[in-house]
Amino acid sequence: MSTLTFSPRVLALAEQAQRDIQSQFGEIDAIAEYNSQKVLSAFQNARVAESHFAGTTGYGYDDLGRDTLDAIYADIFETEDALVRLQFVNGTHAIAACLYGVLEPGDVLLSAVGAPYDTMQGVIGTAGDYPLSLKRYGIGYREVPISAEDTPDKAKLGEMAADKAVKAVLIQRSKGYSTRASLSVAEIGELIDIVRQVNPGAVCVVDNCYGEFVERTEPSQVGADLMVGSLIKNPGGGLAPTGGYIAGKKEWVERAAFRLTVPGIGRECGSTLGNNRALYQGLFLAPHTVAQAVKTAVFAARMMELMGYDAQPRSDQTRHDIIQMISLNTPEGVERFCRGIQSGSPVDSYVTPVPWDMPGYDVPVIMAAGAFIQGASIELSADAPMRPPYTVYLQGGLTYESGKTGIMLAAQQILSPNS
Repeated sequence: MSTLTFSPRVLALAEQAQRDIQSQFGEIDAIAEYNSQKVLSAFQNARVAESHFAGTTGYGYDDLGRDTLDAIYADIFETEDALVRLQFVNGTHAIAACLYGVLEPGDVLLSAVGAPYDTMQGVIGTAGDYPLSLKRYGIGYREVPISAEDTPDKAKLGEMAADKAVKAVLIQRSKGYSTRASLSVAEIGELIDIVRQVNPGAVCVVDNCYGEFVERTEPSQVGADLMVGSLIKNPGGGLAPTGGYIAGKKEWVERAAFRLTVPGIGRECGSTLGNNRALYQGLFLAPHTVAQAVKTAVFAARMMELMGYDAQPRSDQTRHDIIQMISLNTPEGVERFCRGIQSGSPVDSYVTPVPWDMPGYDVPVIMAAGAFIQGASIELSADAPMRPPYTVYLQGGLTYESGKTGIMLAAQQILSPNS
């Protein structure tokens, strides 16, 4: 039987890190238990049966499993409606469907916490020169800069959101490739309240990617009109093969459905091709799986702190998403870390990740992701834009045990790159 081999120093660091973070695991488990009960209750309210797992082909009319899953998401997130579809190719696609559904020529989109994630730049029209961007449709864009303290500028948000031309406000929960902290649900609620006070008609759209089930509440419970996420991140539980969801007010969910397909058809079409069981089971497992990813992030933070690196959030801070930011200071450090994560993967462990010009980004990006589902961020992965300050963004871990092992391999690569 073959086993992985670690240096005595890595083993000692891991043992110390494990001791230091034990007090946090109880709260993580308590959140997972609460959210698991919430999900179970929604399944029971919908009277889920084996018949819901049958798939459809072609147009996908009258797909009972698909439509019932919409109702389950709406129940869990306490919204009027939800749209859960395999046809969303990623989170960016689902967010774009919301924005195209809400905004019309002459309207203005306001980003509440600085620039959104890189892949949204092409949608908006602030990067590239794509023919179907919001900009090309005559939709304006403004953003509230992050404050000097690297936090949301609430006063500036109130000032900019007061312009009645602002029809939609985009709030990104995760930090993306920025250095600000990810937003808590409570902070998102505060930003929404500010918008409501000065512009009650503006639609608040929350990009909830990486955040589902990390806390006991979701942005939809603090006033978000639309909340969006990817099924190959948290809510898919590691089993969803692709897709995304939108949850929120019925009017805006319906308009987003018209942008996903076409006006007049909307949500009525979209076959599931035998994937309903994976979507249901993945959602059922999601609170537990997310807890495993959060534990992995906490362990990674403490391990890297012990090695002298800056980790944000710190290992002793409360989490609001599954992303762990680690400043490695040099391109070589980033590449070594990513090689270690890749070597700890169950899939493609023998592959060496290298920076490449990834679509949607303005600099080369390195990604370590040996996943069962291509690009699934709920599985252990690490990525970084190859630009100063050379910070890597770690996320995922289907099990804490495998996630911990991946972090130890990354640490070993940094300490002994030729081992």
